[in-house]
Amino acid sequence: MKTMKKFAALLLALSMAFALAACSNQGSTPTPSATPDQAAEPSAAPSQGAEPAAFTTAEEGKLHMATNAAFPPYEMLTDDGGFEGIDVEVAEAIAKKLGLELVVDDMGFDAALLAVQNGQSDIAMAGITVKPDRQEVMDFTDPYTNAVQVIIVNEDSPIQSIDDLANAQMIGCQRATTGYEYCAAAPEDDGYGADHVTAYETGALAVMDLVQGKVDAVVIDNEPAKAYVAQNPGLKILDTEFANEEYAIAVKKGNTALLDAVNAAMAELKADGTFQGIVDKYIKAD
Repeated sequence: MKTMKKFAALLLALSMAFALAACSNQGSTPTPSATPDQAAEPSAAPSQGAEPAAFTTAEEGKLHMATNAAFPPYEMLTDDGGFEGIDVEVAEAIAKKLGLELVVDDMGFDAALLAVQNGQSDIAMAGITVKPDRQEVMDFTDPYTNAVQVIIVNEDSPIQSIDDLANAQMIGCQRATTGYEYCAAAPEDDGYGADHVTAYETGALAVMDLVQGKVDAVVIDNEPAKAYVAQNPGLKILDTEFANEEYAIAVKKGNTALLDAVNAAMAELKADGTFQGIVDKYIKAD
């Protein structure tokens, strides 16, 4: 009798064990054991906090910045032939974070845009406004500053508003800039017509012709306008905005790794106050 009870107890224990095993396997898929080779392969899905993709530059160990160094306070020449300005110092800080040496490639504004498109330069910083047509041929970082286009005239000019600009015989603008594009557009597209606009290699040359009476007004970004007016008594900036825009850093189309690296570096510079410190150095609060 005791033997039968022990046998019954054993059957009951085995039944419970099978039942528990069946419950634990419901809804799961067996995982085959990995071979040593399989275990060595990296996961296809990136893990959280994974290193960003490696980027390459036009020249090993260096970050080439295309610019037009005649756009104060963003980029300009020093007395000894070097470069300074907001964009230059920010680019230097970005290069340092990326472990690279900054090289400034100074050229015309339109040439700077082409240099980054064809990979001659890694980035372009020259007070570059983000526009849909530019986004078709190059990629842009997150905007880093807001910019306002303004109108410079002689103090005794009859042009006192944007509406008066339609009466100007000739408007001066820097070549390939948004100011030039806006002004040279056809009247039906809210412009003044290309025959009423003269394109200059730099804003300084446009302002020089304004002083000499060869143009009636100059349309350019607000901060350079302040610098040019300060250097040329008898000029003033109209108290009105011609356009409101955003600047960003341009990189070659499809160079996602470099774009992400520059964006990350800029985010750090903003977070630790470095970026604002550079801006405050060149643009004093009103």
